[in-house]
Amino acid sequence: MSEEQNNPVIPAPMATYRAEMAFPSLTDEMLVRLQSYGRPDTFEANVSLWSRGQREVDMFVLLEGSIEVFVRDEQDDTQVYVTIHEKQFSGELDMLSSRPTLVNGRTATACRILRIPRPELQRLMRSEGDIANLIMQAIIWRRLGILENATAGIVLLGSSTAAETIQLQRFLTRNSYPHRLLEPTAEQSACSEARDLAGGEKFLPAILFTDGTILHRPTIAELADQLGLTEQLDPETTYDITVVGAGPAGLAAAVYGASEGLCTLVVEGTAPGGQAGTSSKIENYLGFPTGVSGQELANRALVQAQKFGARLAISRDVVGIDQVEGMHHVRLSDGTTLHSRSIVIATGAAYRKLSVPNYERFEGQGIQYAATAMEAVLCRHQEVAVVGGGNSAGQAAIFLSGIAKHVHLIIRGRALAATMSQYLISRIENSSRITLHVCTEIERLDGEKSLSSATWINQGTGQRETRDIGSLFVMIGAEPNTGWLYGTLALDKKGFVITGTEKAFENTRYATSVPGIYAVGDARSDSVKRVASAVGEGSVVVSDIHRYLARQIEVGADANSTLAAMQASH
Repeated sequence: MSEEQNNPVIPAPMATYRAEMAFPSLTDEMLVRLQSYGRPDTFEANVSLWSRGQREVDMFVLLEGSIEVFVRDEQDDTQVYVTIHEKQFSGELDMLSSRPTLVNGRTATACRILRIPRPELQRLMRSEGDIANLIMQAIIWRRLGILENATAGIVLLGSSTAAETIQLQRFLTRNSYPHRLLEPTAEQSACSEARDLAGGEKFLPAILFTDGTILHRPTIAELADQLGLTEQLDPETTYDITVVGAGPAGLAAAVYGASEGLCTLVVEGTAPGGQAGTSSKIENYLGFPTGVSGQELANRALVQAQKFGARLAISRDVVGIDQVEGMHHVRLSDGTTLHSRSIVIATGAAYRKLSVPNYERFEGQGIQYAATAMEAVLCRHQEVAVVGGGNSAGQAAIFLSGIAKHVHLIIRGRALAATMSQYLISRIENSSRITLHVCTEIERLDGEKSLSSATWINQGTGQRETRDIGSLFVMIGAEPNTGWLYGTLALDKKGFVITGTEKAFENTRYATSVPGIYAVGDARSDSVKRVASAVGEGSVVVSDIHRYLARQIEVGADANSTLAAMQASH
């Protein structure tokens, strides 16, 4: 076999990625072990193996021949994405879930293939550590390549500064779904679907699919359903753990629960990561000396949980929990009811807002709650303001100072020392592009369609200042995301879930007032609002759940024995 045949054919869009990582070759010994997980099959050339949009696609291991992985563009032209050769395998991140695949696959030549169905793939991932790690490495690199290849995704048509467009783009970005943004004024003529949009701006933003489907001004839930981001859940399944919220605490609980063999479901209203997922860089998280973005950390944790078999329901909010005969009935916003033996509340917190006139008007139109690469694009060569004195605000100010013309950091206190880590304070003090305004509050926001200026006042001196501010980053803390729990379990005066007190159903740190329901992370009363502590709580709570489930089994066994004895006596 020639050298060209031994290596995958990587087209230009993936040239920045390492081919040997994305498309490794299995060893002969690995191929022998894989035989017990699949069945051999033969195919002629030009036979479709799977199609874009198909769920639960099998993994195909090439024994002989080659497979073309391809996408189709707006003109229905075929673009070969990669060619897979002998001893290589198909699939990307969709193999870890029931999400639809993003690409098509067909035989390029006559092939002999080992076909591994999904249930056997899940068994393989648990049993064959070295092969599982090779597969994980490959499918992560492949998703990165797909994200760079615009043709493999969807088109978001709308103004890049419009609130609805930004909301959809943020949702797609945080869920790592490939897409490209088209401005209707500048690029509409380049997209045939866009020319068919009737009614002008009142129908924008719109989502354009390669099959011709168009969604006009979709809600997040509608878009998630159309993309298949929410896994298909079986209402007849009884889960061992249902984790509500996919922030650091929830994802840690999912990783440890699934890795220990518990049937685990994660329900998330928006995207993995929670508030931490919106952080541009976390520099004091253990094991990442150069820092890691919140989204990257969340995505890694999500893939890790899926590797062990955790299921994920995206864009689904839990609206209530009912306990019936020791079982929890979890009611979702779409009307679905799920059944679970235990619950982990990890809903985190919602962003606090400023009490300023016109505030709601500029949300998404200049007011932001996250400072990531997506928001930074809107700030280039502009003056921006960051409100808040915590680590998140400090990280945002430093990140934005490398992109914006100037950053104004506004705090109500007299200094940063009480609320911010010293390494961030030192960087802020030594930056010529950051101005710290102490004892200061935002007083007024102005602009036409979007924010264009902000006025703040120094409460000590009474001095006012108005600046041309295009983006205002509000990072003044959060309130617990627990409104849906009122009347279900005990909450403190601020709405945080009370755990580990005399009101708890068991004498453990994370137990709530309702048997089988635990709370971890920022939603829990008296928790430390740090990513590392949230991860720790999410991992530790699983040991409590193991004990609780074991007791439930014992109680059930004792009840069955008593019933059998009573029946025998009669």
